[in-house]
Amino acid sequence: MITEAAFDPGAAAARATEAILRDTVQGSHRGVVVDSPPGAGKSTLVVRAALELADAGRPLMVVAQTNAQVDDLVSRLAEKSPGLPVGRLHSSDADPYDKALDALPQVRKSAKAADLAGLPVVVSTAAKWAHVKVDEPWRHAIVDEAYQMRSDALLAVAGLFERALFVGDPGQLDPFALVGSEQWAGLSYDPSASAVTTLLAHNPELPQHRLPVSWRLPASAAPLVSDAFYPFTPFRSGTDHDDRRLSFAVPSDGSGPDRVIDEAALSGWGLLELPTRHTPRTDPEAVRAVATVVRRLLDRGGAAASERSAAAAPLTADRIAVGTAHRDQAAAVRAALAELGVADVAVDTANRLQGREFDVTVVLHPLSGRPDATAFHLETGRLCVLASRHRHACIVVCRAGVSDLLDDYPSTEPVQLGTLVKFPDGWEANHAVLARLAEHRVTWRP
Repeated sequence: MITEAAFDPGAAAARATEAILRDTVQGSHRGVVVDSPPGAGKSTLVVRAALELADAGRPLMVVAQTNAQVDDLVSRLAEKSPGLPVGRLHSSDADPYDKALDALPQVRKSAKAADLAGLPVVVSTAAKWAHVKVDEPWRHAIVDEAYQMRSDALLAVAGLFERALFVGDPGQLDPFALVGSEQWAGLSYDPSASAVTTLLAHNPELPQHRLPVSWRLPASAAPLVSDAFYPFTPFRSGTDHDDRRLSFAVPSDGSGPDRVIDEAALSGWGLLELPTRHTPRTDPEAVRAVATVVRRLLDRGGAAASERSAAAAPLTADRIAVGTAHRDQAAAVRAALAELGVADVAVDTANRLQGREFDVTVVLHPLSGRPDATAFHLETGRLCVLASRHRHACIVVCRAGVSDLLDDYPSTEPVQLGTLVKFPDGWEANHAVLARLAEHRVTWRP
């Protein structure tokens, strides 16, 4: 009998990382692309690649998409290599960077690139780099969250470096554009396409790698997220089913919110299903249900045990997040939580929660209570972000009838010649997620 060899997540991740660094530091291609699932260690890879290039004496610029990402990378670099001088290129705004960087003596900060000349590593946003002019380009660049970067933003900075490492998550939300881009759809230079899509369209020979292990998602979540959103680049969890445990000191009171909490603690997933109804976007019942679930998570004295520590850590408000599709929904949830005396819980849209990590997430389903299924609510990346922020459990609050809604609203989007069809599409992904959630359904009539 032939048995499958035991999967060693650490060894698999190490092999992938070594291959990426080899192509980045020793290879001859002008670019290297790395696809990463949620929680696979993108930032860790970026920091390690930056340190290896700096050790090799190769000046490096690092491009991130937001100031928060830049500040996080600078802090990580300073922590990993306290003796390495790092430049933080920032804007001229009144509060351009995290003031915690002021306590790091090896970090030099300036709004002018000339002030940071000669430093081995300089980090800034794509928007800031677009205004920089240099006589000699950097030998290397690292583009973090490259799938969040539009190709026009890449074009604006492409002249600043000779070679680059592009790291990002292809399953996350597509880059956001304020203007319509239909006139460029299907063209290889579509400015609204992601930087990686356009890069590979013109340079298909570039080495492409993927990180095979998610260290964030538990063993209960990785198979669903991988199958639903990454069918061609599957990944596995870095932990086993027994490595993490979510428990509560206070027993269930038998209510719907408590029952779905117990189901999520046991299986990693929970669906709190409300009665079928077409509602306003800020559905008052659904918003109250989300807030009630969060309140009960805190009242019941949750504790999260994992491979990180032998002792269970309390499930505090800052380790819980609420995800929504719209800002007005997030505002309504914040107000409902305030009425229940809950503070310090992260409540935001998928766009703003992207890249963050929590122990437990509570999600208001994008299609809950809707009379139609629009392209916005069916965007695969939005559901992927909402379903992949947790280390222990994800609880979804949704009105019944979404499966019927999906069947009633087939795709009517125009087909553009030459456009890459994103697979799985919103219908496929939503059906896959709902089918799994149905196994953990708790019906509740508030």
